[in-house]
Amino acid sequence: MSGLKAPILNILGKTYQPLSLVEHRFGRYDIAFRTDEKGNPILLFIGLKDENGKIRGERYARRLLLDKNGNIIKDHWDNKGKATAGI
Repeated sequence: MSGLKAPILNILGKTYQPLSLVEHRFGRYDIAFRTDEKGNPILLFIGLKDENGKIRGERYARRLLLDKNGNIIKDHWDNKGKATAGI
């Protein structure tokens, strides 16, 4: 899977429970992401779950830079390569 597309970025653009792991099914993929202290997704695993519940696929990390007023200056997801996430 290359680059993240708009439908998945819409899911990742929302806020969730702070400091948690959120799991979803997205089309034919399983996704899981960790959130920061403000509830923003910051680490994403996308792929297929194996029989042990681990997602085998790609790992992405979010570069989220805010100014002193909390306005977004930079918001970008970097592909960090193959990963297996123990969920």
